[in-house]
Amino acid sequence: MIPNVLSIAGSDPSGGAGIQADLKTFSALGCYGMAALTALTAQNTRGVTGVHIPPPEFVAAQIDAIFTDVRVDAVKIGMLASGAVVEAVASRLRAHHARNIVLDPVLVATSGDSLGAPDVVDAMTRHLVPMASVITPNGPEAARLSGLPEPRTSADLESLARALYGLRPHAVLVKGGHMEGAEAEDAFFDGARVAFLRAPRIATRNTHGTGCTLSSAIAAFLARGYGLADAVAEAKDYLTGALAAADALTVGSGEGHGPVHHFHDLWP
Repeated sequence: MIPNVLSIAGSDPSGGAGIQADLKTFSALGCYGMAALTALTAQNTRGVTGVHIPPPEFVAAQIDAIFTDVRVDAVKIGMLASGAVVEAVASRLRAHHARNIVLDPVLVATSGDSLGAPDVVDAMTRHLVPMASVITPNGPEAARLSGLPEPRTSADLESLARALYGLRPHAVLVKGGHMEGAEAEDAFFDGARVAFLRAPRIATRNTHGTGCTLSSAIAAFLARGYGLADAVAEAKDYLTGALAAADALTVGSGEGHGPVHHFHDLWP
């Protein structure tokens, strides 16, 4: 049976991040992808120039339309641009008894642009984080959610993971891609132990949508029946391959961050 995975996220017209990256990831990993739009952005590989937020009621209606008709094996949540949208998403997922929820708290784009109104963090920590199978913040996002400094070392990653676990998700993955070093290191904490996931740092500017891609890959592997720790490890490997092949793509002017290659294992 082919798994069905729903992305609840914003749109990236350049195709490298947001629901476009999510749907590519689901497809590359053998899942049927669906999407409920939470925001329309004007962005490209250089950055974000505008955001349009649909009414929360319309976001909720999209989610209801999926769950009342389609079996949903996993849910990936990305950009939620307002506290009201966060509450609407949480309400509908709770009503439909959604499972395998991967929450990527998109608060800072790869370009450094801030995404989301000030009330998003409070609404997210109160309504969505406790529902999540795993949350996947990058360093700056983990710092914003926890109030701690951005990570510079492995010990910092662990401290952030443990602090965010106090917000009551099932597990936490703090991504260390913003740190320096020969390896890209993440910290995974499930309440019992901290596991560090390491991969060679790929020398490429094409890193647009890495967070969206990783969280979507985790959701896809969960939908396929993997345990959480294995899903996170497999997703890390998939993203590393997508980064390694990213320079085969020619998307963007070269002045910003191009996308990763979601179909690196499938395209000749």
